[in-house]
Amino acid sequence: MIVSGDDVLAHRLAGELHDVYGERVTLLVPVPGDSPHQSAGRPGRASSLFGRVTAAVTRGTVGEQRGAPAARSVRVVETAEVDETVLVDAGVEQAAALALVHDDDETNIRAALAARRLNPRLRLVIRLYNRKLGQHLETLLDQAAAVAEPCLDPKLLDASTTVLSDADTAAPALAATAVAGTSKVIQAGGLLLHAVERSPAARGETADPGLCTLALLSATTNDPAGCEGSERSGDQGPLLLPDDPAVAAAPGRGTVALEAITYAGPTLPSNRFGASALPVASLFSRRLRWSLGGVAAAVGAIALASWLTTGDHPLHAAYLTLLDIFAIGDPAVEEPTSRQVLQILAGFVGLLLLPVLVAALLEGLGTFRTATSLRRPPRGLSGHVVLLGLGKVGTRVLARLRRLNIPVVCVESDPEARGIALARRLRVPTVIGDVTEEGVLEAARVHRAHALLALTSVDITNLEAALSARSVKPDLRVALRLYDDDFATAVYRTLRAAHPDALTRSRSVSHLAAPAFAGAMMGRQILGAIPVERRVLLFAALEVAGNPLLEDRTVAEAFHPGAWRVIALATGSAPLGRPGAGLVWQLEPDRVLGAGDRVVLATTRRGLAELLGRHPRRPATPDPAV
Repeated sequence: MIVSGDDVLAHRLAGELHDVYGERVTLLVPVPGDSPHQSAGRPGRASSLFGRVTAAVTRGTVGEQRGAPAARSVRVVETAEVDETVLVDAGVEQAAALALVHDDDETNIRAALAARRLNPRLRLVIRLYNRKLGQHLETLLDQAAAVAEPCLDPKLLDASTTVLSDADTAAPALAATAVAGTSKVIQAGGLLLHAVERSPAARGETADPGLCTLALLSATTNDPAGCEGSERSGDQGPLLLPDDPAVAAAPGRGTVALEAITYAGPTLPSNRFGASALPVASLFSRRLRWSLGGVAAAVGAIALASWLTTGDHPLHAAYLTLLDIFAIGDPAVEEPTSRQVLQILAGFVGLLLLPVLVAALLEGLGTFRTATSLRRPPRGLSGHVVLLGLGKVGTRVLARLRRLNIPVVCVESDPEARGIALARRLRVPTVIGDVTEEGVLEAARVHRAHALLALTSVDITNLEAALSARSVKPDLRVALRLYDDDFATAVYRTLRAAHPDALTRSRSVSHLAAPAFAGAMMGRQILGAIPVERRVLLFAALEVAGNPLLEDRTVAEAFHPGAWRVIALATGSAPLGRPGAGLVWQLEPDRVLGAGDRVVLATTRRGLAELLGRHPRRPATPDPAV
């Protein structure tokens, strides 16, 4: 396996492949200023940015593989650019899979095209933020592989291309962290998987027949000071994929259940204008609307009085009233006194109408002018989520929060950030400013917020924002995006001790995304992953044929508690989530899995490795922490 990347995700992925799947891994680390011909194939020293992580991987390799074949290791290669020469020296022609997880989409695409030419059978896993481009790239590279190997059946050709986005993979978990009770959602090619946390009190309710229990939460889940990493005695942490006896034996623990799976249509809203359309209520202010209503009522009253006093037809009476109001009617000199009085009143109403019409015109022009600008947080806003950072991850989290109809206020220091356009289109209140400056969080109404999501790319900025928000509202729910493990652990324990009554969560995008990338490199379709406290549960689609742990077994027999569970059967030959593909969710326990079946499984990372033949079957053990 070859992993090429320039950030922490590359190292997480290399460790995942080595530690969980037992694969031989070559890690290509870009080093600016080096010549690729001088550095290719040279383990050498690691760059200062990755030195500590690489050293940790190397220490784990030596400790785990003592007495094992020397080939099972992580080889670190420094290079200035990932070109054909570097890929050849790294062994791409003999490699089983290549992961390109650079932060720059263009770099990943260039390397993918070169790798496909060098090895048509290579499995490619590419990190791309652009979804539409990723779909086209998948089709192009798979077609190139089929053309290069025309003698092989496309179904047997072990060359597949998978385009993933770490932001898309992590966004559901980050959004769910911000709001208690929000379902954890995985989206893959139009397929939606919902996993919802249930408190112990709700477990006595009648469940949908399609539900299945994915995990038992730790005993301290409902304790803000004891969840996620609690060292209380007797708490063994969450139990993934428990069987029915285990669920029955733990009545006081919450669960994570599979709630419903439906097809997700286009990502754009059904209404073409969607949230970007100008709301009618915002065109005029409330005071102006009352003024217009009062003038309309006065006009109606004068028209009614004219009809009653003159005996004219109602339409004619209304017509004369309008003429009087706009001062274009004939003077009622020789008319009855009642008609003259009504004409004077109508003229007075016309004088009142003039400033109202001018105000309406000015307000309408001002509203249209600001329709494309960022909204300011309303004064009375409360119970919202404050989202810090509108980069790649923050943009995806913002979109998911709005799809869940959760009120959001964004804070971003860069007015040209990637997510500003989305915030403007969705009419989300946004504060432009540095969150570390005084008054920025207050402008986001953090003192009335329900939760704070600190998703900037700087750990210190996220920490400072969390501390500032807690000083304003001590019981605020906080979720931090932190890269460094040791730093995240220290921050979490300190905040938990200082604010025992407030929920604090630390999340790493690379930790959440690495299992999905690693699973895709093993040649199987990984639909996504959900976090269960500090562990990860994967959803994967596998072929039953040739797998002794699935083939010719019933659904009940194929269930291994703590490792994997069959939750659905795929129909059709098309990839999941695309036209021609379907899923059967309510499977009978005695249904026999045949060689022609494809199944969707909920599995732990080690369980997936066992299904792929990477590890021998052994008693279920907790998955490594996220």
